[in-house]
Amino acid sequence: MISQPSRHCTVELQALPSRIRQVRRIVSAQLRYWRLDPLIDQAALGVTELLTNVHRHAEPDKVCTVEIELLLDRLTVSVHDHDPRLPQIRDAEPFATCGRGLAMIAAVSESWGVSPRGDAGKVVWFTLPVVSPAPAVPVYPVYRTVAKTPARSAVVG
Repeated sequence: MISQPSRHCTVELQALPSRIRQVRRIVSAQLRYWRLDPLIDQAALGVTELLTNVHRHAEPDKVCTVEIELLLDRLTVSVHDHDPRLPQIRDAEPFATCGRGLAMIAAVSESWGVSPRGDAGKVVWFTLPVVSPAPAVPVYPVYRTVAKTPARSAVVG
């Protein structure tokens, strides 16, 4: 039984720096709308890294599609580009300014991978687990009992 329907969002763009910032904001807004605020930072970092890879490495063009999909307890973020060359995790030098994108995605995600599409390019994706919020605990009124002290009787003598 599916307790929650799937949710899906797709954005097609040319992976230019200004567009990457816009898509990061779109992804963040969509996750807020889906009430997945705890995943915003990880998803925004991951989509930024994937789009930066398209911007730096993809040939023959920088056109790509970003897709985010929520299905039950998994959020999948993917980027499809037209370059059939597959990305690889590299060992970046300690002071290098690039080369750590896939390693960062691997570090912050539950899983990631690449799906080759032949001459149509590839899809690079990562998943994030959706943690169900704890059920709200009903607030019950607190009743305080006040100990009554026995009345003192006055003894008249």
